Amino acid sequence: MRIMVFDVPAESGGALSVLHEFYNEFKLDQENEYIFVLSLPELKETSTIKVLRFPWIKKSWGHRIYFDRIIAPKLIKKHKVDKVLSLQNIIVPHTKVYQSVFVHNALPFTDYKISIKENKKLWVYQNIIGKNIIKSIEMADHVIVQTNWMKKKCIEQLKVSRAKIEVKPPKIDIEVKERFKKTKESMPTFFYPAGGSIYKNHKLIIDACLVLKEKGINDYKVIFTLKGDENGHIAYLYNIVEKNELPISFNGNLTREEVFDFYTKSTLIFPSYIETVGLPLLEAKMHGTPIIASDCAFSKEILDGYDKVEFFDPFNSNELYIKMEQKFQEL
Repeated sequence: MRIMVFDVPAESGGALSVLHEFYNEFKLDQENEYIFVLSLPELKETSTIKVLRFPWIKKSWGHRIYFDRIIAPKLIKKHKVDKVLSLQNIIVPHTKVYQSVFVHNALPFTDYKISIKENKKLWVYQNIIGKNIIKSIEMADHVIVQTNWMKKKCIEQLKVSRAKIEVKPPKIDIEVKERFKKTKESMPTFFYPAGGSIYKNHKLIIDACLVLKEKGINDYKVIFTLKGDENGHIAYLYNIVEKNELPISFNGNLTREEVFDFYTKSTLIFPSYIETVGLPLLEAKMHGTPIIASDCAFSKEILDGYDKVEFFDPFNSNELYIKMEQKFQEL
């Protein structure tokens, strides 16, 4: 069987991890032929894997739309494809070939509704692109999601057949060399590895730290994997931290090994309220790290049965401040 795999948005972060996960799986399959259709990533071709790259897709949204609507269907026809696997949340239009779609964007299914004033780009993703994702789920022959909560949302909101949806949890290929150690240094240290999107909710941590400051509590530290200039929102938060002399470090991007090292000597704070999985939760769990996580469907599923987690309302900084203060008292 000849299978065409589309993933033109993948460039970095979680999307790129998903691409590599499927690529590594398909490398082991010697019975089928795979054609990967990408933009910037470079994958090694094998006897059963061919790679087609279209870097110009990244020039603008217009280029992306032209590719999706005109070029992609032509590629399917040209290469006489038997099956399409879309890793980009939406199916390829104008083709009758069997299609599977991998949905890893949680925005259309989250209970939190983003306002256009709050963040225009995310509003577009949730309300416009989100409608395309929902339509694709309804039209696809087969749907793959990473979590049971996503499957439940698809069934309840879209009335999609349960048999049509496959749950494929992410593979975490890591070697845990060292586990968390409870020390005088690790307990008052909090770590949050996340990008600068507004829903990552760094502001809640800063608000909790402001409450701690009001109570005269300063003997702790928080580490962000941000530089402080990622966008206007993060720059604003950085200025608050500087102005109030809060014990928050903007460490910038860290290597995978550095992130894993922090799991062994800090508590993971995870206030994000929009995630499909939340990979740091899985990684920290594997390291035996104490976790303070947002009380959301994704975190409850990932951390089900884990005895070192406490949940809080991701919109209540007082709840988070109390959880942080309790960590100091555990020494």
